[in-house]
Amino acid sequence: MKYRFGHPYVTGAVVKEIAAAEGVPAHFTLSRKGESVTLSYPLAKEDAVYGLGEQLRGINKRGWHYENWNLDDPVHHEGRTGLYGAHNFFIVCGKECFGVFLDCGGRVSLDIGYTDADLFTVTAQDFDLYLFEGDSPLAIVKQFRALIGRSYIPPKWAFGYAQSRWGYKSEADIREVYEHYEKEGLPLDMLFLDIDYMERFKDFTVDKTRFPDLKAFTSEMKGKNIHLVPIIDAAVKVEKGYSVYEEGVKKGYFCKDEKGKPFVVGVWPGNSLLPDMLNPEARKWFGSQYKVLLDMGIEGFWNDMNEPVLFYSEERLKNALALAASTTEITCLDDYERVSHTFFGLQNNDGDYRAFYHETENGRIVHEAVHNLYGYNMTRAAAEYFEQYTPKKRYLLFSRSSYIGMHRYGGIWTGDNSAWWSHLLLNLQQLPGLNMCGFLYTGADLGGFGGSTTEELLLRWLALGVFVPLMRNHSNLGSRPQECYRFTKTNVFRNILGIRYSLLPYLYSEYVRCAFENDMLFKPLSFVYPGDARAKTVEDQLLVGDSLMIAPVYTQNAAGRYVYLPERMKLIRMKAGDRFTEHVLEKGEYYIPVSTEEVVFFLRFGKVLPLAKPAKNTAALDEKNLTWVKFIEAPTQFTLCRDSGTSEIKKGDFETVLLEP
Repeated sequence: MKYRFGHPYVTGAVVKEIAAAEGVPAHFTLSRKGESVTLSYPLAKEDAVYGLGEQLRGINKRGWHYENWNLDDPVHHEGRTGLYGAHNFFIVCGKECFGVFLDCGGRVSLDIGYTDADLFTVTAQDFDLYLFEGDSPLAIVKQFRALIGRSYIPPKWAFGYAQSRWGYKSEADIREVYEHYEKEGLPLDMLFLDIDYMERFKDFTVDKTRFPDLKAFTSEMKGKNIHLVPIIDAAVKVEKGYSVYEEGVKKGYFCKDEKGKPFVVGVWPGNSLLPDMLNPEARKWFGSQYKVLLDMGIEGFWNDMNEPVLFYSEERLKNALALAASTTEITCLDDYERVSHTFFGLQNNDGDYRAFYHETENGRIVHEAVHNLYGYNMTRAAAEYFEQYTPKKRYLLFSRSSYIGMHRYGGIWTGDNSAWWSHLLLNLQQLPGLNMCGFLYTGADLGGFGGSTTEELLLRWLALGVFVPLMRNHSNLGSRPQECYRFTKTNVFRNILGIRYSLLPYLYSEYVRCAFENDMLFKPLSFVYPGDARAKTVEDQLLVGDSLMIAPVYTQNAAGRYVYLPERMKLIRMKAGDRFTEHVLEKGEYYIPVSTEEVVFFLRFGKVLPLAKPAKNTAALDEKNLTWVKFIEAPTQFTLCRDSGTSEIKKGDFETVLLEP
């Protein structure tokens, strides 16, 4: 069922048109205050609330208040209320079972038992509400995913291991990292280029002193089966003679203020303009700018700073500088606070988001009303151009900011996290919610982006990362370097990365299946064992695909952890590549020793797991000679995806293997 409130902007999140019904959606009561609509639902004691995609806190979102408003927050902790993406889909499961998608490009507030422990309220302006009924959360997820369209499938090499860092400043730096990985026998598929590859941080340019011939360098690395993946930021530098700036101004493709003048903001290049990603012509134009890098052989990109981030607006900065100049003496605390708050308030100021506009198919609209759609449409711009540039070829594309609908065009990473144990757990807990919203290709910065990681933390994070589609080690300028060869236990890192490549036949095949079947790659235990009261309380274990359960260690100095088995399972202990031990455990609670030198997971009863030999990259992976780990008592089938890895997937790319006990 669909219900319309106000005059919502059509976001493009759904791919099937549904007529709006009259009245108030079932389960809810409605109240209004000005232009805002609040929907309320009384929470029963047994109700859990799942979803919200990239959000903070646990798998069950009950007990906190959230605000879906895309925001750059690199030091986020559990006291925050939102992150880089806005994913307004949730399921209430307990006394009743139903799902809700609030299709709204602006701010959405959700109070899930925070103000009143027994009340769930959702507040927004101008939105379409979709209501889903079903027998189980997974059935509701599949309904929703059918409504919003098939999830993006990247090329197979994008499932390999990736090394990144803000701090690789030149071709020599990138080559040095590759050579260390090669020398130490550490598997690797991708190396990332952060903002330093650009000429003074200008989009779609290359600094010729640092990268004299990026086309030749890309070809050289591709010959070694290494893919270079450059960053693209949302803002375009204001600079005469810079063709992207001059063409965009001439054609009116940048966001404008109320008077129709380009709205000047500050980001990495200094004074910049924001391409109008909601203007179809501007979006098409921006997508075509990727051609300069595609022509150099680049086959993957990561889009960043596209919430969009505003370090300042030109007008607000002028006012702040004038205040500082006029304040010649601090005579009291009020004087200090007035000046300091003015400067602290420059970045991502709500007033600035109300001060510029988009030219859309539905006319002029203030950015605030469609804020959460900006990064989504930036990634859409690139994906649509890639389809035009090389039809049917799959490119790697993922973004920091997102909204539901972008899942059809690319994946996401979960933003600038920190080298904290709590962010390792957060990485695990975000995965089911993201899958519910269609984002299958996702991952966090392994080891943490900000701060300085430890060998133990990175090893534990990699033990989770081997199961996650986007397996990227990424860190911040000025933090401790965290490439795998920087630590003393290089052999352990080599073995764990090898385990990732051994698991790839399973992970890739299950990923593709989940995309085509609208399934979740990562499920909470409660979605598969709905009658198990203990399973409903588990917040630190996940099912991965149809066969596996994982329970990573996420605390410092731990020698292992307690694990709940909701059914009889086989414990698999891997220390190197495809070498493993197995041990059957009955349903119940167990303490499982887990060293930092191994990856431990569980095979469900009646299931099988294909394993390959470790490989130095995806191109070297031998998927013809597989080892099958089985926990079956009757013949069982498993479907492998054996496509080219780069072109459109067809029916003939699937091979069903029959396994005997």
